[in-house]
Amino acid sequence: MRLLTEPYLMQVSRWPKTGRHILAQFDDNSVIVYQAYRSAIGHFAASHGYFGGEFKLNRMSWIKPNFLWMMYRSEWGTKAGQEVILAVRIKRSAFDEILANAVHSNYIPELYESEKEWKKALKSSSVRLQWDPDRHPSGAKLERRAIQLGLRGDFLYHYAQEWIIDIEDISEFVQQQHQYKGGELTNLLTPFESVYPVSNPPIANKLGLSVS
Repeated sequence: MRLLTEPYLMQVSRWPKTGRHILAQFDDNSVIVYQAYRSAIGHFAASHGYFGGEFKLNRMSWIKPNFLWMMYRSEWGTKAGQEVILAVRIKRSAFDEILANAVHSNYIPELYESEKEWKKALKSSSVRLQWDPDRHPSGAKLERRAIQLGLRGDFLYHYAQEWIIDIEDISEFVQQQHQYKGGELTNLLTPFESVYPVSNPPIANKLGLSVS
């Protein structure tokens, strides 16, 4: 497996306990995001290196840089239609562009002049932003928030066809780690993640990021 991993208990001590943070595996050129699909879509993507076949470009598709939030959402790959877990490595420049164009799913008075302006921005944007409670491996809610980003239109097309560097099917790894998600967690391995830096202050403020 090409995905970098580390014992969960080593990582959790480094991660922020509260606030809105983008936890991700990244380097100078790329960022890993996760998606879960049924076999036909997931296996096509993993074998071809892009999304095609039965993948629908006319629907919103959500990407998640946080592994444990993906595990909660897919029930560790056991949820119907989410059995194939993909680690999608995309260009870091593309991820930054996605963040720069994101509009919150709900109205936040501090960020938009009016609800009308928010609705206008939401309608015209191809990127939807949502903060959800991050999750413990067991699925329990945490105080920290995890980000997920919905793509549609041109952004979804660019993501599916142009921005991907590599797609890895990590379903077997997920199945192996599923058995360790409870108890003392000493054997649990998770992808190495750290707080993703957003260096542009207006974008960081628009996203609602907490200061690390």
